[in-house]
Amino acid sequence: MKPPLEGKSVVLGVTGSIAAFKAAELASKLVQSGARVGVVLTAAGAEFVPPLTFRGLTQGTVIVDMFAAAEEHIELARRADIVVVAPATATSIARLAQGLAEDMVSLTVLATRAPVVVCPAMDNQMFENAVTQANLETLRSRGVTIVGPEEGRLATGRMGLGRLSETDSILGAIRYVLGREGDLAGRKVVVTAGGTREPIDPVRYVGNYSSGKMGYAVAEAARDRGAEVVLVSAPTGLPTPFGVRLVAVGRAVEMRDAVVGECRGAQVLVMAAAVADYHPATTAVQKIKRRDPTLTLELERTPDVLAEAGEGFLKVGFAAESEDLRANARRKLEAKGLDLIVANDITAAGSGFGSDTNRVVILDRGGHEEQLPLLSKYEVAQRLWDRIVPLLPKRRRRR
Repeated sequence: MKPPLEGKSVVLGVTGSIAAFKAAELASKLVQSGARVGVVLTAAGAEFVPPLTFRGLTQGTVIVDMFAAAEEHIELARRADIVVVAPATATSIARLAQGLAEDMVSLTVLATRAPVVVCPAMDNQMFENAVTQANLETLRSRGVTIVGPEEGRLATGRMGLGRLSETDSILGAIRYVLGREGDLAGRKVVVTAGGTREPIDPVRYVGNYSSGKMGYAVAEAARDRGAEVVLVSAPTGLPTPFGVRLVAVGRAVEMRDAVVGECRGAQVLVMAAAVADYHPATTAVQKIKRRDPTLTLELERTPDVLAEAGEGFLKVGFAAESEDLRANARRKLEAKGLDLIVANDITAAGSGFGSDTNRVVILDRGGHEEQLPLLSKYEVAQRLWDRIVPLLPKRRRRR
């Protein structure tokens, strides 16, 4: 499978912030994702990270002096599929909002017709200033995507809102913007992830080993294809993918309620969560003390989320099995009326809970099976959406 940004032309604008060192990591990861990367820097940006660093990382065009670059500086803007300014200082944001072309970064943004992503990084009081906020609102009104900033320790040593967003968040934003016209554009999809937790007392619960990684990969892949994605997730510790709306739940009943509500108006439900089959009949109000040699729990069935989710949309399930993989998956597909089911053997190498890879079989109603090799969970997710998209009704073209 090709990398997620293969063939895309990304222009990275770097301005004069201490966070400019993170732009080098971003450039490297863009190249690893298959993108062709050109870099434009302000003079101040080049003071923090020299152009030679970006040339070595990208093997692409790197420009600081717009007068020395002749026509190349305009062509870079015209060839771009997306322009990303990271980090963007308060000064650079002001220039972009006013439509100035005083340096290579502002000139490139002004000259491009590609979508623009701006990632602010500055002192929290500068970010909170009414002028900066007004400039950001101006950019938003023009269709610019603003990513961050994040809360954390700033260059001054203070804590506040002003840190450049993490590289993975910026990459997610780039993929989100570039995927807006994909084959899932205009579709709402609901994805579940993680393992539900059924409380025994205030500190203990009945749960499972699900990491949530597969469900999050399914959500990311749908986002990258233009879908409106709602991720109904039990606790995982994973960051929420950019552009995905998270609905956090804990128990199976909470997941059922969230799924039922969110599936109204959805075209696809992908149940990648590991929903507990049983929950304690009663939950102790106080912590159970270790006094007796044994502890007996009475368990009751939890709601069947797929059965209660509703009708009128495509349903895809997951089956994590330790034996009789295909037979058990086929029974689940038929019993729950699924359109597709993704089955994996949790005892197989690279396919267990918490791994970054998976080896699955995709089964459909017609009795067909597709065995996939060991792939990253994101690649598995993309292959799954390749199977789902043809099953969706054709969209009406907008007039």
